[in-house]
Formats: sequence, structure tokens, C-alpha cells
Amino acid sequence: MTTALTAEWLKLRTVRAPYGIVLAIALVLLFGAALSSLMVQDYDTSPAAEQAKFASADSSVVVTPVVQFLVAALGALVATSDPRLTALTAVPDRTRLLLAKTALVGIASAVLGAAALALSTGSSRLIAGDRPPPIAPWESLGDVLPWAGAAVLSILVTGLAGLGLGLAVRSTAVTVVVVGVVLWGIPAITPMLPDPWNADASAVMVPYLVWEISGVVHDPPLSPLAATAVLLGYAVVTLGAGAVTLLRQDA
Repeated sequence: MTTALTAEWLKLRTVRAPYGIVLAIALVLLFGAALSSLMVQDYDTSPAAEQAKFASADSSVVVTPVVQFLVAALGALVATSDPRLTALTAVPDRTRLLLAKTALVGIASAVLGAAALALSTGSSRLIAGDRPPPIAPWESLGDVLPWAGAAVLSILVTGLAGLGLGLAVRSTAVTVVVVGVVLWGIPAITPMLPDPWNADASAVMVPYLVWEISGVVHDPPLSPLAATAVLLGYAVVTLGAGAVTLLRQDA
């Protein structure tokens, strides 16, 4: 297992695409910090009546969906970078190869997610300074931990989902398109459905599950535990499909 994991890590760090993904995450973090700064500047020059209507200057709300997508693309890259499965020459055990890819994507997703959330929430707090709500993202560290934890979990899940879809369809382009539709396309459509389908459908979409898990939504359709189960279900279903493809089909 260690040898297979080392080989997967070597393949990942010797191609350019992962570095491009990390660079894209860094650019998103800079954009989020700039957005928070502009909001705070606008807040400072607004009258008190307008200040009360401001949204939070928490850039992690903007950063999280983009990082979810980029990490899913990383998972797809790990799955599809070896379309002919030449790695089976070195690691003939397909189960071990699957576990190595899953471990690599899981670790990378968790690290990137934790780093992105720490940097985005930390920069937002520094930019907001001692300004009061609503512009202040939160009042204490304890207030942000549930949201940050839910966001990191969602990034981990989307990374594994990208891996599973990539293994199932064996195409980076198709995987990235499907992930984009699931993360952004369908959630944009579900609120347009008639009642009560709009609320029920939106409640199981990844972007809304993060809010439900964190417990910051008033009277959410799903409890934090149920929302966590649904979110993990995305990873279980996609990894299951990928595992069936890898273990049962020819290289």
C-alpha cells in the first residue's frame, strides 16, 4: 500500500496540472481577500442605516465553491492521468491501486481545503478588524469553526467524487463537466421548481448541504446529521461507481 501511494504521489507531483490547480486556489484566495477589503471600504463610507444592511465580509463563502470544483478536478486528474492503467504493471492489485488513489486524493483534498478555509477566514477577520456585525464575519473563533469544518468536509467529498467519476467515465473533460453541473448548474435550477419541490431539491445540493451541516441556517430542511449523511453519500456513490469500473473492466 505504501509503495502504491508513493507511486501515485510521484505521478501527481511530476505533472503540471496540480500546480495549476494550486495556483488557481491561491488566485481565488486573493480575489476573496480583495472582495472583503472592498466591502469593508464601502461599509466605512456608508451611513449607519446602510451599514445595517451589509452582508458579512467573509470571503470563504466565495472561496469554498470554487475550491470544491478545483479539488474535484484534481481528483479527476488522478483518476484519468493513466487512461490505459499502465500502473497495473507496477501494482497488479487493483484494490490496492484504488485505495492508494483514494488516500492520495483524500489527503490532498483535506489539506487544500483546510488551508483555503484557514487563509480565507483568517484574512476576512483581519480585514474586518474590530468592526461590528453584520460586516464582521463572526464574533469569535467558536462561531466560525462549524462553518469551516463543514466547508472542509465538502471539499474532501468533492475531491473524492471527482476521483470516483473519473474512474467511472475515464475522461477528465467529462468528469469536470459533470462536477460543474452538480456543483453549480443544478443548484441554480432547483430554486425555480414549484413548491415544495424547490426546497426539497435544494436541501440535498452540495452548496446548501454545507450551510445545513454547519447549523447556521434557521429551520433547515435537513438536520446537520442528515445533511452530513447526504453529503457523504455523494462520495460513496461516485467512488462505488469508480470502484466497479476499475475492478471489473479490462484496462
